[in-house]
Amino acid sequence: MTHRQIMEALSGLLLGMFVAILSSTIVSNALPHIISDLGGGQSAYTWVVTAALLSMTAATPLWGKLADLYSKKALVQIALIIYVVASMAAGLSQNPGMLIVCRVIQGIGVGGLSALAQIVMAAMISPRERGRYSGYLGATFAVATVGGPLLGGVITDTSWLGWRWCFYVGVPFAVIALIVLQKTLHLPVVKRKVKVDWLGAFLISAAVSLLLIWVTFAGDKYDWLSWQTAAMVAGSVVLGLLFVLAEAKASEPIIPLRLFRNRTITLASLASLFVGIAMFTGTVFFSQYFQLARDKSPTMSGVMTIPMIGGLFVSSTVSGQFITRTGRWKGWLVSGGVLVTAGLGLLGTIRYDTDYWKMAIFMALLGLGIGMMMQNLVLCTQNQVAPSDLGSASSTVTFFRSLGGAVGVSALGAVMANRITHYVKDGLSDLGPKYAKLGSGSGTDTIPDMNALPKPLRTVMESAYGHGIADIFLIAGALAAVAFLITLFIKEVPLRTKGALAQAAEGESAPVDPAATPVVAEAETTAVEAAAAQPSAPAEERVPSWAAATAGTEAGPEGTQRLAAVATVAPGEPAAGSGGGIPVRGFVRGAESAPVPQAAVTLISLAGRQLGRSVAQADGAYAVDAPGAGSYVLIASADGFQPQASTIVVNGEPVAYDILLSGTSGLTGVVRAVENGLPVKDAMVIVTDVRGDLLATGTTGEQGEFSFAELVPGAVTVAVNAVGYRPRALPVEVGGTGVTRVEIDLDSGAQLQGVVRAPHGPLADARVTLVDAAGNVVGTATTGTDGAYAFTDLNSGEYTVIATGYPPVATALSVTGRGVDDHDIELAHPGE
Repeated sequence: MTHRQIMEALSGLLLGMFVAILSSTIVSNALPHIISDLGGGQSAYTWVVTAALLSMTAATPLWGKLADLYSKKALVQIALIIYVVASMAAGLSQNPGMLIVCRVIQGIGVGGLSALAQIVMAAMISPRERGRYSGYLGATFAVATVGGPLLGGVITDTSWLGWRWCFYVGVPFAVIALIVLQKTLHLPVVKRKVKVDWLGAFLISAAVSLLLIWVTFAGDKYDWLSWQTAAMVAGSVVLGLLFVLAEAKASEPIIPLRLFRNRTITLASLASLFVGIAMFTGTVFFSQYFQLARDKSPTMSGVMTIPMIGGLFVSSTVSGQFITRTGRWKGWLVSGGVLVTAGLGLLGTIRYDTDYWKMAIFMALLGLGIGMMMQNLVLCTQNQVAPSDLGSASSTVTFFRSLGGAVGVSALGAVMANRITHYVKDGLSDLGPKYAKLGSGSGTDTIPDMNALPKPLRTVMESAYGHGIADIFLIAGALAAVAFLITLFIKEVPLRTKGALAQAAEGESAPVDPAATPVVAEAETTAVEAAAAQPSAPAEERVPSWAAATAGTEAGPEGTQRLAAVATVAPGEPAAGSGGGIPVRGFVRGAESAPVPQAAVTLISLAGRQLGRSVAQADGAYAVDAPGAGSYVLIASADGFQPQASTIVVNGEPVAYDILLSGTSGLTGVVRAVENGLPVKDAMVIVTDVRGDLLATGTTGEQGEFSFAELVPGAVTVAVNAVGYRPRALPVEVGGTGVTRVEIDLDSGAQLQGVVRAPHGPLADARVTLVDAAGNVVGTATTGTDGAYAFTDLNSGEYTVIATGYPPVATALSVTGRGVDDHDIELAHPGE
């Protein structure tokens, strides 16, 4: 798929993701007001968030498994419908219990959207290219996360709207996403007999739910060490063990246990667990901090969290672009662990009166770290699995992240309630009996109305909330440090350069007919090599070179054509296009549906036999005959276009099938010198794909111009090298049609050379070190038998040259223009 095709397919998907994230964030700043209006307390506040996270956690693996078995497009649309219905019902809630139930159903839909977005991206896009598009996903995440709290705050603060519109506002976006998905997302569906692991889904949901119920009420409704604790923990462990047994025996397990034999998947899942705690801690408890500890409105609460979201937006986008260019991802993952730990640790020091600019820095560090870790943990997992396990593996990592968020919000919410109660009691002890009596009812079972409290008591409550929430950040920071340590042990594996659908297509090779010439499978080759690889046989017994060169080819993201099968017709087979059979008719079209005359269309069997051939007429029409019902491969090729191979199914009736060909593109440009703007003649220009494979080379002309034709659209790297100039490389996106033009400026590269001499003549094996004005070592050289040394590609400036071999000698010089050609150095022992 070209960049344009991918972006069209992603448009509806990103809109669906926007809806999912918006539903999670839009209520964050409105929750204190919602819970107060519905008559709930701190436990209800926690459970409104936890309920959605819990159902999302439990449903995520199920959505992932269904994505491996059914239509991904249909599943995304079903998830959107579930979300719309639940959101409408949540807006009608009359009490906390009804709201929590609606949030459970809403979480099921959001879990599907979150998991399926990653799965669909992985199906279409290679891991190497996925970093680039994950940046778009990160940007969507950031916009929805920034806009959600702001929008929720504005809606809550607007009297004629009210908080119920926080649930209604996402519905139009979901409906638009449904329509866009129907028009833009087209993925092949592999239908097979399946058995969904409903038992596994129930057991894991029950185990997680029981654990969260225990964590929420322990220390409040009953003691941490009590028979209720023993019963719930034991029950959760038993349900977990039953889940493992069920998965080991299930034919289609919801989480295939064999995935955890892979160290990367195991470690990434564990790291995601702790990252989820850090991520959801930041988004859930900031709203309470700003509204209850700093007396800010819901709208201002959203505004004040922008530094964290801005950091997430920048890091997810930038890291994705760099990963696509370099293929290296672990450095970003480890750096993210450091930043998350540092950000949460620093947030653990805040109080209700901490300067906001300090908090902004701490939040920005947290956002930068989360942006680097969140997408890359999914990326390194998807890079490790077969296409058939892509959905399960992706949803497993997402499951552990959601589980961490659910456990974190529930457990840390309970801890926060206890800590705030403790700080309130300490603060009341310093007040007089009058305020102590008033404050005795201001526990954390209900959300306090700060404006109704006397000033001294209000200060105590604000201080308690500020200190208690800071304690939560400190605990989350310790858990984030565990995630950082885990990432250190994840091994960096080079990213694949093909999407899951392409990998699956190449892995499903058709049986080979023993009567035919052997099939050359999975060979990366050019058309000339493919034609040359055919065995010598009479011309009438061989497939034409163009057909052999294009049979089963596809254009990957890196623009390299891969030969899936090159076959020849076995001796004795009927000649192609002999007539009879079932007609296959259609048109060959190019950009903007323009006909492609003279396009060659070939029909081959799954065994590799040529069954029919046609040449498109002036209007692009073609016609071939299939010998009978069955599946066939239709191949089209034309000058100036990428070859296209498609599978068609013939059911005994004439088939109408149009073929769309993508045109190849050109790349032209000019190379100039930075210092004077003059063209650089005879510069070497090299074009490589994202894997580093060479696509084209050439030299610039009199005016510094260069030109390449027949390049496959996509991302390429253009490198330029010329004598007297510093080499330069830059990424270029070759457009789907037409000619892409670039201008490349080269910096002059100065050189420094000379001879190291001793009293007896030139000194061999002397070591020469070049240091710039900042004290950085630019390079080192060892002299040859003639005592000569040289440094190239230098910037103009002041340098120090240090020569050793005898007692060292340091000399200073200034390099300008083309450099210095005769900087000789004299070495000698003292007294010589």
